[in-house]
Amino acid sequence: MGKKKSGKSGTARESYDDALKRLQVEISHLQDWVTKTGARIVIVFEGRDAAGKGGVIKRLVERVSPRVFRVVALPAPTEREKSQMYIQRYMAHMPAAGEVVIFDRSWYNRAGVERVMGFAPEDTVRNFLLLTPAFERVIVENGIILLKYFLDVSEEEQERRFRQRIDDPVRQWKLSPMDLESYRRWWDYTRAYGEMISATDSSHAPWWIVPSDNKKKARINCISHILNSIPYEPAQYVEPDLGKRQKRPKDFAEDPTPRRLVPDIH
Repeated sequence: MGKKKSGKSGTARESYDDALKRLQVEISHLQDWVTKTGARIVIVFEGRDAAGKGGVIKRLVERVSPRVFRVVALPAPTEREKSQMYIQRYMAHMPAAGEVVIFDRSWYNRAGVERVMGFAPEDTVRNFLLLTPAFERVIVENGIILLKYFLDVSEEEQERRFRQRIDDPVRQWKLSPMDLESYRRWWDYTRAYGEMISATDSSHAPWWIVPSDNKKKARINCISHILNSIPYEPAQYVEPDLGKRQKRPKDFAEDPTPRRLVPDIH
């Protein structure tokens, strides 16, 4: 692994914005390395509702190409998908060479919401927990870098964030019926997630827990860990030569067809 700044937390006085900017420069270096080497990376984000998964993912991908960093957030399965092997719909999104796939929730839905809400029979869930480490070993042995993160939040902070969503019109869409159930069934989810992590934590695909009562700290810690877990080397930037812009042709005439302009409201 080459030397890089991603693992350093910066000085105590380093602001969140400065730290994030520094890390996003490193993410751009990671993107160059992925495209040049054909690396394949899968990053799984799981966690409590309102724990901040979306915020980490947003900061991770906002300065890079969506053709390299793909975010996968699957909706509820269709009737056809329900008839397939459970893992089949997730396998379709695995990365090709030069891609980073980020799962905003993943196959672990089976051990979380599907189990707690009774969408999957208990024997099916236990079979999933038994087989998943072997499935993930296949992923890793095929040369894919697999990282798994679980964002955790306290009861008090989750409630504060839920109430904030209720009171804020631009966040109300983020509070789903399933979120409300996760609030009511806190201890059911606690048991389910605890067993999930214990059963599927392995040397080849370990779980990394991200305490996230402090959202900004969680983002910096998680992104730093991702960068330190991948053996990328920053590529030397070769400044392109823009060359000279062509001159306006002497016979060029403006098209007289009227155009519709968006009005200036200021």
